[in-house]
Amino acid sequence: MNELRTRYDVVVVAAGEMPKSSLANCILRNAAHVVACDGALESLLLQGIEPEAVIGDGDSITPRLKEKYKSIYHQVDEQEYNDLTKATRYALSNFDLGEKPAFCYLGAMGKREDHTLGNLSLLLHYYTHLHIAPVMVSDYGWFVPAKGSDSFASFPHQQVSIFQVDCKQLSSVGLKWEIYPFRELWQGTLNEAVGDCFAIEADGTYLVYRTHQPK
Repeated sequence: MNELRTRYDVVVVAAGEMPKSSLANCILRNAAHVVACDGALESLLLQGIEPEAVIGDGDSITPRLKEKYKSIYHQVDEQEYNDLTKATRYALSNFDLGEKPAFCYLGAMGKREDHTLGNLSLLLHYYTHLHIAPVMVSDYGWFVPAKGSDSFASFPHQQVSIFQVDCKQLSSVGLKWEIYPFRELWQGTLNEAVGDCFAIEADGTYLVYRTHQPK
């Protein structure tokens, strides 16, 4: 069953709004590997955490920190991928992670709405093309990508949104309102779980959002 964990193979920390909850702190401190985008290094250090690697194109890190942490700083200048993807690709290339490793992204939402939307869309790219199991967590909830039929841990009155990408068949069990192959992104928002799990049957890919707290 697809549920939020507290231990991940890799936690990637981006330079958006860093979650402040005890859950996020637990995820960060229990990570097998921590990789920071260069703009997130300073905030991580303030929490007493030094990542194994810092990845970026160099435009979001101070010269002082770049010099001090040059042993773990890896500058990637190409602009085809953003820092979140560069950090993900670095982890896949440099850590022994096994098949379909679990990645958690913190600080990948907030501050810049365009960055948030871009990073959320990358979850599907990572899931489909990099073959990882990614989750993106904020203080309010979390996103996971899925493909085909799957079940998801929940609780009564948990708020749920489904953003489908290419499904021609889409249905659900355990949600307050039955879902269908939405034509617009907004049509799958503001649903609600009725029990301790729900199931989705689909023939394509989609994003699932669940809140930490019930309504």
